[in-house]
Amino acid sequence: MEKFKVDFRKDKGPKYVQLYKHIKSLIEDKALEASEKLPPLREMSNFLNINISTSVKAYDLLEKEKYIYKKEGSGSYIYPQASDFKDEIKSIRFDLANPQAVMFPVDKFKEAVAIAIQKEGETLFDYQEGLGYMPLRLALCDYMNSLYIESEPDRIQIISGAQQGINIIVNSILNYGDVVFIEEPSYPGAIDVFKEHGVKVVGISVLDDGIDIGILKMKLEKIKPSILYTMPNYQNPTGVCYSEKKKRDILALAKKYDFMVIEDDYMSDFNFNNTKIKPLRAYDTENRVIYIKSFSKILMPGLRIAFMEMPVYIRNVISRVKYSMDISTSSFTQLSLYYYMTYFGWENHLDIIKEIYESRFQIAKKYIDENFLDIVTFRKASGGVNFFFALPKDFSSIDLKKFLEVRGVKILEGPLFYYNIKAENEFRISIAHMQENDIENNLCILKNGIIDFLGDEKNKMKYKIPNL
Repeated sequence: MEKFKVDFRKDKGPKYVQLYKHIKSLIEDKALEASEKLPPLREMSNFLNINISTSVKAYDLLEKEKYIYKKEGSGSYIYPQASDFKDEIKSIRFDLANPQAVMFPVDKFKEAVAIAIQKEGETLFDYQEGLGYMPLRLALCDYMNSLYIESEPDRIQIISGAQQGINIIVNSILNYGDVVFIEEPSYPGAIDVFKEHGVKVVGISVLDDGIDIGILKMKLEKIKPSILYTMPNYQNPTGVCYSEKKKRDILALAKKYDFMVIEDDYMSDFNFNNTKIKPLRAYDTENRVIYIKSFSKILMPGLRIAFMEMPVYIRNVISRVKYSMDISTSSFTQLSLYYYMTYFGWENHLDIIKEIYESRFQIAKKYIDENFLDIVTFRKASGGVNFFFALPKDFSSIDLKKFLEVRGVKILEGPLFYYNIKAENEFRISIAHMQENDIENNLCILKNGIIDFLGDEKNKMKYKIPNL
C-alpha cells in the first residue's frame, strides 16, 4: 500500500484529483501492471485517511480516462495499455471533435433511465409540450445560473442538437436574402445551414481575442445584418476566447445597428488556465442574444439534446417552427436527462469532465508550443479541444490531408470552415477523441508527417497553389 501514499499538503487541488494523478503516474511509470487489482475503495480511504467519496471520484476519473476498469462485485483493475494491442491498427483521429464514449457516465445514465421509466411509466413516451419538459427547463435555469445567466423556463426551448437550433432560428426570423455575419473561420454545421437557406453571409476575421471589431464596424457601416453568429468561448475551430471588452463591444454594436446575436456555446462550463469566463449572454441586458447550449462535449453526443434560451418576444415563432420540424425533442431523452441531472451529481460530472479536458489541452498546447513553431503557424488557443494551423502559403491542407491519410493520420482541411473558400493552407486538429496518454505520441506523428510533406521537393512542386 505504501506506493499509494499521497502527501496532500503539496498540492492545493482537490484531494480526489491528487489521488487520480498519483495513481495515473504509477500506471504510466509501470509501477502498476496491466490487469493488477487496485485496493478496494474503503481500504484506500482508510489508508489515506480520506472520505470514501474522494476515492470514488478518483477511481471514476481513472475509469473515464481508461486507466482502470471495474468488474462488478470484484473491484477495479488496471486497464491493458496500448502496447498490449500491437496487432490492432488504428487511425489517429485528429478529425473527430466528439469525445470518446469512455468519458461519459453510461452506467449512471442507465440508472437515470430506469428511474424515469419507473416514475413516469407510459407517459415517458408521450410528446412533451412545445417548449419541452417543464421540470427539465427549470433544472436548466438553475444550471445557467452557474454560467452567470439569469433566465426563466418560458425563455427555454429544448432542441435536438445545436445545429437544429440554428436551423430553427433561420426558419423563424430570417427571410431569403437576409444578411448574416459570421466569424471566419467558423463552425461548418452553421455554414451549411446558412448555405441551404439562401441567406447572404459575410465573414469577419477572428483574431486571437475574438472577432475583428474594426472590420465588423466597417462592415456594419455598409451592410445591415439580421444576425451575427458567434462562438465567443473556445471558438471552433480556433480555440480562441473573446475578451470581456470584445463581448461588451459586440452587444453595444448589436444595439446600435439593430441586429441579433446567435451565441453557440459548447464549452464555457470550463475555465481553462483558471481564467473565469462568461458566455456573451451573461452580459446581455437588451434581449439581443439567442443562446444555444449544446451538451455534445459534456454529455453523450448521441443523445442529440441541447437547448435554446431566447428573448420572450420570439418564443412563439421559435416554438412553432420547432413543432413543424419534429413536434418535440424525444420525451424519453428529456426525462432521462432530467433525472440524471437531479439524482446523479451533475456538478460532480462537470468537475470530472473539466479535469479531463483541461489536462488534455495543457498536454497538447505544451507540445505544440515546443515542437510546431518552426513548421507551421497556429492560433493561440485559450482552451477547448481544437487547434487551428496554417501551412506556408504555397501549400494546400487538402493535399496534406491526403498525404497524412496514407500514414493513418486524419485531419480536417481549412476550406470546410469558410463560407467562401479562401486560403487552402489552414487545417484543424482536435484532441477530443484521444486518450490523455496518447496525445504527445500522436502529435509527434503528425509533426513528422507535416515535415515530410513540406520537405519533399516533389510535393512542393505538385501542391503549389497558383497566385490568384
